[in-house]
Amino acid sequence: MCGIVGYIGSLGGPLRPLQVVIEGLTRLEYRGYDSAGIAINAESGIEVRKKAGRVENLNALLEAEPIPEGKSAIGHTRWATHGSPSDLNSHPHLSPDSEVAIVHNGIVENHQELREELLAQGASFSSETDSEIVVHLLGKEFARIGDLEQAMRNVVKRLEGSFALVAIAHRDPDRMVAARRNSPLVVGIGEGENFLGSDVAAFVGYTKLAMAIDQDQMVVVTANSVTVSDFDGNAVEPKTYEVDWDVNAAMTDGFDTYMEKEIHEQPRAVVDTLLGRRSKNGELHLDELRIDEAELRAIDKIIVIACGSAAYAGHVARYAIEHWCRIPVEVELAHEFRYRDPVVNSKTLVVAISQSGETMDTLMAVRHAREQGARVLAIVNVFGSTIAREADAVLYTHAGPEVAVASTKAFSAQIAAAYLLGLYLAQLRGNKYPDEVATYLDELAQMPERMASVLEQEDAVKELARKMSDVESVLFLGRHVGFPIALEGALKLKELAYIHAEGFAAGELKHGPIALVEEGLPIFVIVPTPRRPLLHSKVISNLEEVKTRGARVVVVAEEGDTAVNDLAELIIRVPHSTPTLMMPLVTIIPLQIFACELARQKGYDVDKPRNLAKAVTVE
Repeated sequence: MCGIVGYIGSLGGPLRPLQVVIEGLTRLEYRGYDSAGIAINAESGIEVRKKAGRVENLNALLEAEPIPEGKSAIGHTRWATHGSPSDLNSHPHLSPDSEVAIVHNGIVENHQELREELLAQGASFSSETDSEIVVHLLGKEFARIGDLEQAMRNVVKRLEGSFALVAIAHRDPDRMVAARRNSPLVVGIGEGENFLGSDVAAFVGYTKLAMAIDQDQMVVVTANSVTVSDFDGNAVEPKTYEVDWDVNAAMTDGFDTYMEKEIHEQPRAVVDTLLGRRSKNGELHLDELRIDEAELRAIDKIIVIACGSAAYAGHVARYAIEHWCRIPVEVELAHEFRYRDPVVNSKTLVVAISQSGETMDTLMAVRHAREQGARVLAIVNVFGSTIAREADAVLYTHAGPEVAVASTKAFSAQIAAAYLLGLYLAQLRGNKYPDEVATYLDELAQMPERMASVLEQEDAVKELARKMSDVESVLFLGRHVGFPIALEGALKLKELAYIHAEGFAAGELKHGPIALVEEGLPIFVIVPTPRRPLLHSKVISNLEEVKTRGARVVVVAEEGDTAVNDLAELIIRVPHSTPTLMMPLVTIIPLQIFACELARQKGYDVDKPRNLAKAVTVE
């Protein structure tokens, strides 16, 4: 969850560490905005400034209490786990002798046992956090042996749970030492300076050369070197890679909010996800496939694991993959998967979907699946992320950085990637002839243009949101692939506008949810194409049922569908002849716009909804 930034170097003058860390924290604020802080290893000692609230509060503190110059600095923006959001619970944390400072992302699960041990030795604590326990242990070890790297190595072996830790020591000013287990950590490689971060957004404005730190590894960073080892001290040869987007991709680019920008970037995200997937002979291929094709042909079940919006993308994938490949597909919430004793074996393909590739619940489910003998394919957006590295195959979405906490373009890119996976398996297993696969790919290639046409109706959807700014509850109905879109539309309203919103399978309406319908209740209905007459007629009946009971009905329907004309307050049209299985790419867009605008009308920050963070790196 939390954002970590580290800098050490001799370039750019004495203000460079402060500049880099504050800029990095600003870019990482989507990972948590309960508090922010910075520590600089100055000549006089380690100086810390930290403040509850957003980075702007830290900036105000730095203006009132300027921080001394130094060659290295660490910073942190927090999503609270242990301890309420407060100045005292903010990071960085200092050791009792002020010789060592740390920032921490994750949860130390044996913190209570370690706290009691330290209390018995006479320690006192100024915060409620598990992180302060770590700095006490590290400070004691550093005082005992005088070597920050070895002190860190000794401490991390005692910690249980998840952590990305970065430490500086006043008596060891030329290095930063970091370690990770189950929480992301990446190094930025510069010239005469180096960087650390929770993700590459922390330093992408300064270097595009990155190095991912793997599970149970440590890294020692100086201005001119980076050394990686495992927790036992064995040298590790890390992998480096080029970041494929620049700092401008993480700007609002003329939009008022990141979310609005990212809604409008969805056609491009789908284009980039599809780009380069077809060979000269027309066959599909994935990014990294480390599964023998014979094994994929033998797969007899697919389980999609994901959380939040990614899980709803997985539900869309289920319809497409089952239809094209005739393989049974289950969709599991990752945090439930490994606790129910799932039935998986060597003929099971587990598909893990995660924007960040660091979602802890999904990562733990991936590891459990592999322990049971299943093969794992990851659909992720971040190159070199933990899930991507631990999976047997990877399909990158190439959506670019998604800064707004509520997912939009990553969701659409995940759906597009799931379509590619389904067609790849259909091609490989012989469920579809090559010309059939080519036809589907041609239709998929037309979807960005169709998505753009729906975006042109933005003003009408925003006007509707303004009219409904005082609503306290909204329902969403859909059938077939419209059902997961109804779920996602409801989630967006919960995340952004903080109101009651529920998505239902339209067929369930008369089995209970119709009791919620009353005069004036807004209901969004995703209407299937009239080219599926049986499905279409059922939803038209649902429309009549809720309209009769006084609901304010909003319809997302295909162009030319006259059956809905007298049944809705607003009709949002999606392009005619859009393939049924690909409808989610166009029907989700107006629901995203509505949620975004309704939240804005209520005065909420749509990029940073309360209590949420972008990358959920704790279970």
